[in-house]
Amino acid sequence: MIDHERDLAHLHAATERLLSAAGSLDNAAGAEPSRLPGWTRGHVLAHVARNADALVNVLRGLPMYPDAATRDADIERDSGRPLDVQLADLRATADRFQALGAEPADWSRTVELRNGVLDSASRIPFRRWAEVDLHHVDLGVGYELEDLPEEFTDRETAFLADRFAGLESVPATSLRADDGREWKTGGTSGGVAVTGPAAEILGWLAGRRDGSALETTGGPLPKLPPL
Repeated sequence: MIDHERDLAHLHAATERLLSAAGSLDNAAGAEPSRLPGWTRGHVLAHVARNADALVNVLRGLPMYPDAATRDADIERDSGRPLDVQLADLRATADRFQALGAEPADWSRTVELRNGVLDSASRIPFRRWAEVDLHHVDLGVGYELEDLPEEFTDRETAFLADRFAGLESVPATSLRADDGREWKTGGTSGGVAVTGPAAEILGWLAGRRDGSALETTGGPLPKLPPL
């Protein structure tokens, strides 16, 4: 069962890690490329802030974003701001999300995200946690997939594996981490076994690593659709 209060606490800790790391940068470093193609670190920080507002909208029953063009324009608009403005925005938006999360609500209700995706309200704090921790890695400031909390790695890997489950464009794939944890993804045909460190499996599923550190049997490493 999803414990949204526990996830809100994990989210708070992840946000503090991100703010601490971003606070060690300067304006020049904020303008440097991130690990996401075409985005500077400023783009990443702006996206994390705007995502908090978007998920507040989701929990309030409003559209997550007005439209894709507005989402992209807002990130571009905010990407070049001075670092102190970025940090203040990150803090304020994170506080708004946490405050809303603390209000009494029916966490079993269904909410709508982008592109008509439906989910339980109880999962939104974990989705926000994923945004914060994965984009912290994307900043390229020393926080790596290997540094993610074990619980997060396990749950996000399961979440992404489930996202690709049933896609016949992806062969049936079993995932096994070196520590014994296992997941399944893909369609019903084929049968590829992928093994390796849990961080590498998550990185491949999340589009953060190319999978070259993973071992496969039964066929080549499957090509995954973009997230």
